[in-house]
Amino acid sequence: MGKLGAFRFFILVFFLSAVGLGRGWSQTSKTDVVIYGGTSAAMSSAVQVKRMGKSVVVVSPDIHLGGLSSSGLGWTDSGKKQAIGGIAREFYHRVWRHYQGTDAWTWQKNEDYGNRGQGAPAIDGDRRTMWIFEPKVAEMIFESWVKDNQIEVARDEWLDREKGVDIKNGKILSITTLSGKKYEGRVFIDCTYEGDLMATAGVSYFVGREANSVYGESLNGVQIKNSVSHQFSGMIDPFVKEGDPSSGLLARVSENKPGEDGSGDDKMQAYNFRVCLTQVDANRLPFPKPDGYDPTQYELLLRTLQMGSRHVFGKFDPIPNAKTDTNNHGPFSTDNIGMNYEYPDGSYEIRKSIVAEHEQYQKGYFYFLSNDPRVPVEVRERMNQWGLAKDEFMDNGHWPYQIYVREARRMVGDFVMTEMHLRGQKEISQSVGMGSYNMDSHNVQRYVAKDEQGRAYVLNEGDIQVNPGGPYQLSYRSIVPKRKECSNLLVPVCISSSHIAFGSIRMEPVFMILGQSAATAAVLSINEGVDVQVLDYNLLEGKLRSDGQVLELQENDIISSGVGIDPTIYDGVVVDDEEIEFTGEWVKSSSLRPFVGNYYFHDGNTGKGMRSAKFPFSVKKDGLHDVRVSFLPHGNRAGMVKYEILTAEKTESITIDQRRKSDGDNFWHSLGSFQFDEGNDYFIQVSNEDTEGFVIVDSARIIPLVP
Repeated sequence: MGKLGAFRFFILVFFLSAVGLGRGWSQTSKTDVVIYGGTSAAMSSAVQVKRMGKSVVVVSPDIHLGGLSSSGLGWTDSGKKQAIGGIAREFYHRVWRHYQGTDAWTWQKNEDYGNRGQGAPAIDGDRRTMWIFEPKVAEMIFESWVKDNQIEVARDEWLDREKGVDIKNGKILSITTLSGKKYEGRVFIDCTYEGDLMATAGVSYFVGREANSVYGESLNGVQIKNSVSHQFSGMIDPFVKEGDPSSGLLARVSENKPGEDGSGDDKMQAYNFRVCLTQVDANRLPFPKPDGYDPTQYELLLRTLQMGSRHVFGKFDPIPNAKTDTNNHGPFSTDNIGMNYEYPDGSYEIRKSIVAEHEQYQKGYFYFLSNDPRVPVEVRERMNQWGLAKDEFMDNGHWPYQIYVREARRMVGDFVMTEMHLRGQKEISQSVGMGSYNMDSHNVQRYVAKDEQGRAYVLNEGDIQVNPGGPYQLSYRSIVPKRKECSNLLVPVCISSSHIAFGSIRMEPVFMILGQSAATAAVLSINEGVDVQVLDYNLLEGKLRSDGQVLELQENDIISSGVGIDPTIYDGVVVDDEEIEFTGEWVKSSSLRPFVGNYYFHDGNTGKGMRSAKFPFSVKKDGLHDVRVSFLPHGNRAGMVKYEILTAEKTESITIDQRRKSDGDNFWHSLGSFQFDEGNDYFIQVSNEDTEGFVIVDSARIIPLVP
């Protein structure tokens, strides 16, 4: 072989080695830190590693980065915004910066968007943050992080879950993907929703719901008694032919018993897609009919509608440019209850089939509501005003890239975050961030119950939404495995926690917070030459604080930020605090959150029949309005509270159980839809007559149904 031939041969070998082509060829990447996953946690982790001067590669099964944050979850579940710092807060600052530009508003004017957020204004100009955003904007920000920080990303690379982790003496040396590519590193971070790297490395984990007895909790395991939200309000027959058990059960109703309250199981809270919808015709794609569409799958939904329920529009939460982050709402909605149990430990093929089934179900759900002639006309007509946003997920049929994996595996480390830690009943040490959202589990199963007369009806089980009482710390020990199992791995997503605690922790801002903290610990452990479990916490704490992480909040920090919800964030007319006209003595309180304004009121469970409260209001436009009142359900509330609404036609009387959570929203409770005319004075009045328990008065809200 001549010199030229030898040179050409060398170039060919080099090329094949670099790109991994040809039989037997593989590519090996060597970096300080290897991050597996393409979630928002992975992005904040990678940014932090680069800022600390180390090399990093993000090995992502996903092509599109950002996980749920860029896949439809733009209505940020964040709890107290003061608990969010560091790179996570930078993300929400970048969102704010984007929407300051006029060119960001293509389908809607900035001034027409409003400022409705979840527990706080969507746009916080004082703090230069914005908490509500479009999916494509989130992805744009994550991609800018990659570019600006020169982060190496390997996309569409799937961990070989059978033999893809090379571990020796409790340390991961490398991971290998199904394509044959190998990634060597000194420290590894598992940022997947599923915990695949953690599991493949042999780290202990749990799938399902622990029994209450395992950690001494009260809200874990099967929850029949407490499952009052997103629940059927009436007795709906479960059989194909009503009253005939021999006809079989309706689709998506299980014949299995739910289990005893507080007992453990291996079941998952329901998954769905956070779908981006719009009513703007130029940007709207009518709901497509999915392959394999079967209307019998929605017979139970039809029966709820025929009983008068109109819950289906309850979580069309507005995001910029006249779009929505549409989530599950009510007893039968986009949550595909009971169809995800095999997902956490399932093979890639099994997971793919589960995701496909969820997509078919949810597309069929929208198509059914839009097209089935049995659906009430007003529901059908209203649903047909909506459709998929054409300018989102453009290479995926305008459907979200990522299914909402609300939980999968959870690591079991030396320290497990539990309900008591979140409630402040047990001490937490070595804080690496904070959470604050409700302990939120969606429904887990749908089953057949029987009343005292033996009549069968359908119930959901598993929905829990309980406020922990304020922000809480997240321990460093909850994101590291047991040292004997793996000493160079951090797990900021599938952290060591119980099911009910994870229901609060599992929020995208928290994942970004913990991603940054995990990356900080990874780099410091490399610098110090120690295992991640024995890293000096004082060293870690100092770096986290210097980088803007929030590790604790003082009580006055929480109070000064406003305990109550700012009433100006809501659309429609809101009547609150000093605007309410009281008769008799009412007690002012702020002990249980949430509430609107500065406080709420109660009757002290005394003076029955002697106390009332009137919400006076007028409307700006003739038409139907949705009337809602706010209160937090609790067992000490009154069961039969009477509301009177003066409408344009007559005075309506409505009775509400303040102990029971309503379908969907646990805070705003609908009294119904009524006609009001511009220029007239109206009122809503509540009384404590003939009640047992505390009657709560907070605020009232009147929302036009036609903008």
